[in-house]
Amino acid sequence: MIRQPAVAGRFYEGSPTLLEKEVGAFIEKGLKKEKAIGIVSPHAGYVYSGAVAGAVYSRIIIPKTIILMGPNHTGIGKAVSVFPEGEWTMPNGPVAVNNKLAELILKYSKTASADYHAHQHEHSLEVQIPFIQYFSKDFSIVPITIMDTSLKTCQDIGEGIAKAVKEYIKEAEDVLIVSSTDMTHYESHDSAKSKDKKAIDKILSLDPEGLHKTVKEYGISMCGFAPTVSMLFASKMLGAKKASLIKYMTSGEVSGDYEQVVGYAGIIIQ
Repeated sequence: MIRQPAVAGRFYEGSPTLLEKEVGAFIEKGLKKEKAIGIVSPHAGYVYSGAVAGAVYSRIIIPKTIILMGPNHTGIGKAVSVFPEGEWTMPNGPVAVNNKLAELILKYSKTASADYHAHQHEHSLEVQIPFIQYFSKDFSIVPITIMDTSLKTCQDIGEGIAKAVKEYIKEAEDVLIVSSTDMTHYESHDSAKSKDKKAIDKILSLDPEGLHKTVKEYGISMCGFAPTVSMLFASKMLGAKKASLIKYMTSGEVSGDYEQVVGYAGIIIQ
């Protein structure tokens, strides 16, 4: 299956030259790069969230295999949808899907299903790829969208990913797990910052259960909290010891509208 881009020319520039320039403007040059087990990165239009995504990707070593996890905004497809094989067409070149690792995730997770439909119009994973391609042309992906946000499902997919990665890296190379999420949606800047800090603190504590509970308890409209909870479960099983907040901002800092903002956080798990 070849997937065509859903939001090229809208969330990010559709021309290869313009896209390279657009992403490059958000990259922080000359930083020491470190190995990461997982990251949290936003998925809004680059004008709003590009600085946060750029800050994260500027600091990490990009391995040859990347698991992309994000929410299912469209309501199409399976509860947990793994894009099993093929490639994703992008303005700056195609990206292969790692069918070997995808098969292992499907093997170890009870809730994951092979499914193309959930990915056809979903933007949350696609917008990560130009940042990855800025630093590397030699990588493959396993795209996963999550619609079932129950803690049980998050734990199942996280533990399934960890088991799959452990088996995969015996014969291959390191794997990066990307959780694509925006934070609080359409509240005031101050409200978003306050709520988002509660969620971010749980991520920094490597506490997936605590993040899930906090989002529910405080009504935090973090669209990708389930992928982030799943990523934390996986990262802990893969030996994560610390998490670092790289950058936080809201759309108000770009638009000037501080009454209705969306929050964005960039976090590295090591």
